[in-house]
Amino acid sequence: MSFPITRMRRMRTNETTRRMVRENHLRVDDLIMPLFVCPGDGVKNEISSMPGNYQMSIDVLVETGKEILDLGIPAVILFGIPDQKDARGTEAYHDHGIIQRAIAALKSQVPDLYVITDVCLCEYTDHGHCGVIVGEDVKNDETVDLLVQESLSHVRAGADMVAPSDMMDGRVGAIREGLDAEGFDQIPIMAYAAKYCSAFYGPFREAAESAPQFGDRRSYQMDPANGDEALREVDLDLDEGADLVMVKPALSYLDIIYRVKSTFGVPVAAYNVSGEFAMVKAAAQNGWVDEARVRDELLLSMKRAGADLILTYFAMDVARVIK
Repeated sequence: MSFPITRMRRMRTNETTRRMVRENHLRVDDLIMPLFVCPGDGVKNEISSMPGNYQMSIDVLVETGKEILDLGIPAVILFGIPDQKDARGTEAYHDHGIIQRAIAALKSQVPDLYVITDVCLCEYTDHGHCGVIVGEDVKNDETVDLLVQESLSHVRAGADMVAPSDMMDGRVGAIREGLDAEGFDQIPIMAYAAKYCSAFYGPFREAAESAPQFGDRRSYQMDPANGDEALREVDLDLDEGADLVMVKPALSYLDIIYRVKSTFGVPVAAYNVSGEFAMVKAAAQNGWVDEARVRDELLLSMKRAGADLILTYFAMDVARVIK
């Protein structure tokens, strides 16, 4: 048929028709809320570059967890700020570390909240890198051994899922083998499979106090110029036993989300990272954009690209609107 018989605007005329033919939707079930836990009692320190997000002591974390669950958000992912840091990130895999205690408290007091844990060493090392350092080199295999210990300590504390974010080679397979050997064969692994060495992580490093003390992470995180490499990384992680995979960041890597979903057809998570969040907040505070509309447009773009789950600091705001 030719114009004017075909008029695409007919189904855009009013909100009812727009809703009826809308292809993608944000649902609370899609959302995972990142949370930062720190030592102390009654602590709720707002992160200056991430308004509305906080470093929280465990007691405050539990109350926040109750609110998150009440909003219908199914899951959180935890990041820890330890009591002390050392060269090998000892508190990451200590059975009484900050994350291990936080998991136990959440599972005791908010048992229906699904608890995912970030598995990495950067938050716990005094040098800020994601693994064991010899000279200025991050040693892959020595780091993997510690990541297995960290995963096991999280699951023993009650974690429902582990999410290795370090980008060491072979860590998914080693964690899967370690979990299975201890009878945790039903615990899923969400692999940060395509994690890029991105400038969008700046605010997170303030929140988690994890900036590298020297150099950068280009020797283990992915080059932003590469796309085919992401598919190789995802393929390897799936072969090693990953149950779902993540692309991080999301906004500048929508093409990667699309390619991963199209190629593998597995559950895909997108991490709407701290820098993406902070840019929207800063622009909104200056009156340059409508925060809610920009927020929803960005998150919908991730869904449209193929993301099944979205880790986002906007999760509670979105859930309040939906509810």
